[in-house]
Amino acid sequence: MLEEFLLENLRELREYKGFKQKDMAKILNVSRPNYTRWETRAEIIPLRKLNDLCNYFKVDMDYIIGFKRKPKVMRNDNILDKKIIGKNIREFRHKYHLTQNNLAAILNTTHSVISAYENGKTLILTAFLIEICEKYHESMDEICNRK
Repeated sequence: MLEEFLLENLRELREYKGFKQKDMAKILNVSRPNYTRWETRAEIIPLRKLNDLCNYFKVDMDYIIGFKRKPKVMRNDNILDKKIIGKNIREFRHKYHLTQNNLAAILNTTHSVISAYENGKTLILTAFLIEICEKYHESMDEICNRK
C-alpha cells in the first residue's frame, strides 16, 4: 500500500523545475545515489529531508507523497518540532480511540516507540506517518504542523 503513494510527485516536480537528480542531491545535502533511491522508491526519504524538499519548493508534503494531485503553496520556513508532532500524534490517536498498543500493532512496532514519538523524544518515521495518514485520511502537513 505504502509504495503506491511514496513520493509519487517527486520526479515530476524535479523535472518540471528543470533540475537533475544531482541538483536535488546538492539542495538536500545528500549524495546523488541517496537521492535517487528516494525518487525511485528504493528507500523512504527521512521526514526532515522531506520537509527540506517541501520547503525548497514551497509545496505541501501531501502533494509530494501523492495524496493530492495539485500542490498547495506553503511557507518555506517550516521546521519540524518533535514535541508538536508528538502532541499531534497523541491527538490523532485519541480522535480514533486508539491506544498506544493499538497504533503500535497497526504500524508493526512497539508501544515504547509510539510513546517516544508522542513524548517528542523521537521523530516519527516517514513510513509510519504515511501509513497513518493514508489509512485514516489525515494530512501529513497538519500532523507535522506545517503552515
